Amino acid sequence: MSVAAPQQADVVIVGAGAGGSACAWRLAARGIDVVVLESGPWYRADADYRLHRDDWELSAFPAKAPPWPYTFGEMPELDPGDQDLRSRGAEGRLLVPGNRRRAWKYHHVRGVGGSTLHFTGEAQRLNPRSLRLASEFGVGADWPLDYPELAAYYAIAERQIGVAGPARDPRTPDAGPAPLPPHDPGYASRHLMRTTRALGLNWTPNALAVLSRPQDGRPSCNYCANCNRGCPREDKGSADVVFARPAVASGRCQIVPEATVLEVESGPNDRVRGVVYADAGGKRRRVAARVVVIACGAVLGPRLLLNSASRHAPEGLANESGLVGRNLLETQFWIVSGLVDVPLGSYRGLPRDIVCWDHNAPDAIPGTVGGCVLGPSTTEIGLGGPVAYAERAVPGWGLAHKRAMRAAFGRALSIGAVGESLPSPGSYVDLDPDERDAHGLALARIHSRPGELDTIRLRFMAGRVREVLAAAGAPEPFEEYGSHDTFSSSHVFGTCRMGTDPRASVSDPFGASHRWRNLFVTDASLFPSSGGGEAPSLTIAALALRAADRIAAGLAARSL
Repeated sequence: MSVAAPQQADVVIVGAGAGGSACAWRLAARGIDVVVLESGPWYRADADYRLHRDDWELSAFPAKAPPWPYTFGEMPELDPGDQDLRSRGAEGRLLVPGNRRRAWKYHHVRGVGGSTLHFTGEAQRLNPRSLRLASEFGVGADWPLDYPELAAYYAIAERQIGVAGPARDPRTPDAGPAPLPPHDPGYASRHLMRTTRALGLNWTPNALAVLSRPQDGRPSCNYCANCNRGCPREDKGSADVVFARPAVASGRCQIVPEATVLEVESGPNDRVRGVVYADAGGKRRRVAARVVVIACGAVLGPRLLLNSASRHAPEGLANESGLVGRNLLETQFWIVSGLVDVPLGSYRGLPRDIVCWDHNAPDAIPGTVGGCVLGPSTTEIGLGGPVAYAERAVPGWGLAHKRAMRAAFGRALSIGAVGESLPSPGSYVDLDPDERDAHGLALARIHSRPGELDTIRLRFMAGRVREVLAAAGAPEPFEEYGSHDTFSSSHVFGTCRMGTDPRASVSDPFGASHRWRNLFVTDASLFPSSGGGEAPSLTIAALALRAADRIAAGLAARSL
């Protein structure tokens, strides 16, 4: 039987990922009645995740609902001069044939918890200098808030999540230690730290939303290295565990799963009135609300706003500047993998337990603006079981192959770099003019054309991780791939950019629409810049908590 939302609420939130769940938790804690509409289902860690099964490696994250459909615009042609940035598998085989960039995937999860259900668990603060790219470096846009204001909400989010991390982050020395002590580096990471000393790299424990000691009835990590397949023990702080459930337990929040929002209703006096959604059975329903919060991500959020065009908002809701969907920032990455000549047991531990911040600052890479972060990626890219070794790392068949597998298993080492993404006129989200969903609404269409500064940065990233892998004992990689010839983004940002100028941004410094005073956004589409490779979930949560306090104050003052 379909679960229906109440017909009216103080606040209705669209999406139960990091931003929606964190916002709901904060509002409920302040005594405000909240309804969260999530197009996907709840997940049960003890029933849905498959790490206890013999065939665990044959499936990735067990999606209970298919990803929301979207399309791609035409991808750019690849420059023949950039052959060093082509993705390659065994024996140098091109993984992307032809001369055009491949439109592969926007990695998102429909469900309570959103993409944190399958994330690696990185919980990093942004480099403070990344917030001032326009004023200091002449590119992109500045964040319309000071770092200390964001840092106060980082601290709240870190405590609630149970972030384990170092006593000191070299980029933010005033932050103080993480709430929980850091995880000890695994054996493979200790090997990496030891063998790359001559390169002068500074490795530090990563800040992770993974418990290093028990908290709130959750156990500490067992280091199975499969965070991306869903955490059956719930030691990983996905948004459903740390925000959504406590919000519901407060008695002030109802989360309605399998509820697909079709439209945000606009009305007179620059106010939105509520939302229309389809329940699990397809029946159309309506929720009136004093405040509406959009938290469904930097692709689906713009789609909802543009599909909510009306006589009050003929170009799409909150699109007075024409920037809804513009300034798409994506995941810029390079990963290289090889087999070292010593056993590492690299199938165990945490997927990304250490990081190197040496190149993270916006001016750390010569010839471009925007930094990157380095770290191990072995199990994060699936090299955690024998099937992956047989398919990707160890060629052959029969008895010789079996012997080679026994010798190789546990010796794979992958190094990954994730970097800044700068805005480009050719990177944006709009509505597909031809493709529609089951409700007759236009699908989101992703366009991606990174600029020359992104290529310069990516070439540096590729060269650096190759150098690191060679120093670690694998000078001849069996696989390397990156974002130059493939759109494969788990982190997307910027399509509802916040700012102080209504002509140059979609929302104000608190995520509120410049025009529609009771409409807020609390996801990564707010980001004016992507950061130098940091994972975004902690920043999303911090901004959502800050927005929730703004909403609560506005409701109390009856200004919303």
